Amino acid sequence: MKTRRHPATVLLFVLPVLLLLGAVVLAVGAGRDARPEPSTGPLALPPVEAPDAGAPACTALLAALPAALPVSQGVADRLPLAAPAPAGAQAWAPGGDRRQPVVLRCGLPRPAELTPTSQLIVINGVSWLNLSEPDRDTFIAVDRAVYLALTVPRALGTGPVQTVSDTVRTALPPR
Repeated sequence: MKTRRHPATVLLFVLPVLLLLGAVVLAVGAGRDARPEPSTGPLALPPVEAPDAGAPACTALLAALPAALPVSQGVADRLPLAAPAPAGAQAWAPGGDRRQPVVLRCGLPRPAELTPTSQLIVINGVSWLNLSEPDRDTFIAVDRAVYLALTVPRALGTGPVQTVSDTVRTALPPR
C-alpha cells in the first residue's frame, strides 16, 4: 500500500529550502550592487598647508605636467578638481576612477621626516624621500626650489613617479 504525504508536510520541507536559496541569491546580488562605482565629476581634495603653492616654481611645474600618467593598467588621466581647488594640486586616475587617485601637491613645507640621515631615492635625476604606507607611497621631492609630494596607490605601479620625475627634472632646476 502506497502512503500519501499530506501537501502541508511537503510544504514544511520545501518552503525553508526555497527561502534559504532565495536569501543566498539576494545576498549575492546585493553584494555585487554594493560595490562603489567610480565617482564622476570633479575630485574634492582637502586643503593642506602649502605656503609656496603659488610660487613661480609650482606654477611652472603644474603647467608642464602631462595630461596622462602611465600606470600598471594603462594610463591615468588628469582629473578636474572641485572648487575651491587647493593651489598647487593636480590629480590623475585610471579610467576616471576617483577612489584611488594619484595626487601631486606642490609648495609644501619642509617635511619633518627629512633629516640629515634620511635615505633618499633618485628617480630620473630627482631626489625623493619615500614615505610608505601599506596601500600607497608618497614621494617628496627634496632637491628642488619647492617641496612637492606625489602620492601613488601601490596598485598603480611606478610609472607615475617616473613620469613626474622627468617633468620635475626639466621644469624645476635643482637647488
